[in-house]
Amino acid sequence: MTTKIFVPLIATTLLCSGLAPVEARQPQSALPGKQSLSPAKPNQPQWKIFTPPDKMFAVLMPGRPKQTSQVQKTYMGEIELQIFVAQSPNQEVAYLVISNEFPFNYAQMANPQTILHNAQTMALKTTQSRLISQRNIRSSNGHPGKEIKYINSGGKITTSRMFVAQGRLYQVMAMTTSKQHKTLSKTIQGYLNSFQLVLRP
Repeated sequence: MTTKIFVPLIATTLLCSGLAPVEARQPQSALPGKQSLSPAKPNQPQWKIFTPPDKMFAVLMPGRPKQTSQVQKTYMGEIELQIFVAQSPNQEVAYLVISNEFPFNYAQMANPQTILHNAQTMALKTTQSRLISQRNIRSSNGHPGKEIKYINSGGKITTSRMFVAQGRLYQVMAMTTSKQHKTLSKTIQGYLNSFQLVLRP
């Protein structure tokens, strides 16, 4: 598989600023419409549950993310990426969710582990990064996934969780500087833990 499911442009342009180190909670303990975290201090964003228009996932983000789309040509045909990015002032961190749907035939035949492996390979290649760690994971509703952490030549660290579910690939990422990675480790972990897939009936 040679699909460019990771977005190189994002990796090189989105490290502007982030959030205060406030630990996020799981969405199941913070229902939509309720405050998910303690009130924000001045100049700090308030974390809220975000769900996209198609309602396919839920995740805590520092404010409402910006949504863009990007079409990439692959051997399977054109694939449209839906990209959600949240940032906030004063810290160099970006929170992203990227999802794409595969053509029906490919989604039926492809092994999820193969998709995850190739997504990891493409992420490292397009960002010219070195792998720090990797582990197999599963979503809260049992879908296969993988968590990887990698660092590029400029010292930017990305922690990414990828899941394959119902013909789609989801990538949940936090990107920050090596200096702020330790400071924001609890926040990043809370953000990644908050991601929930919502299955079609």
